[in-house]
Amino acid sequence: MTTLTVPARFCGPPASGNGGWVAGALATSVPATDHTTPVTVTLRRPPPLDTPLDLATEDGVTSLHHDGALVASATPADTSPSPAAGVPADVARAAEASYPGLTHHGFATCFGCGTERAPGDGLRIFPGPVGGARVAATWTPADATTSDVASTWSALDCISAWAVGIGERAMVLGRMTASLVALPRPGVEHVVVGEGRGEDGRKIRTAASLYDDAGTLVGTAEHTWITVDAEQFGWARTT
Repeated sequence: MTTLTVPARFCGPPASGNGGWVAGALATSVPATDHTTPVTVTLRRPPPLDTPLDLATEDGVTSLHHDGALVASATPADTSPSPAAGVPADVARAAEASYPGLTHHGFATCFGCGTERAPGDGLRIFPGPVGGARVAATWTPADATTSDVASTWSALDCISAWAVGIGERAMVLGRMTASLVALPRPGVEHVVVGEGRGEDGRKIRTAASLYDDAGTLVGTAEHTWITVDAEQFGWARTT
């Protein structure tokens, strides 16, 4: 048995891993797949930080465990996620000024969308509305540590929650299916688009897509978010 550790740098909520980063890191361990293979990851409990998690594959399921408890599991997906339509870079760039997280952010240190992360450390993806239940932002990967598979899954993670109101209600990633056409290029401005796709009780369905500077699709994800108790996850309420 091997292990996977989520460094504290890649947090989502303050005390646990960013769901997209953890899902992407686990996806790279699924046998007979690469970044172009659609993989579905289900998160069962908050992934602890700076803690070796047991990683194993059995009966076609790759899973993470902590102290015997299932943290997350991954399998090849039956179908590819359906892309969210792109928007021009200038539209996405302008939308960033209306990013709700600039006013209030429940997880301000989140690796993907946190406003308290320094440039080059977090991804600093700050999506604003572009019409309907859709948001968009630009993203320029700083270097290889923010353009690998796990970080690209993170880029395709948080943005979709801002399309469905994470600024007003606490939610965490429950499931994510993603596939990448290619890895993003460091130093190149990309566009990320997120959209809502329906709700069922505590479950909220979303999607996100990443486009390069030529408007070519780089990757797509579909998600299920779960609304949660704010205090349990360290989500900062408005004052």
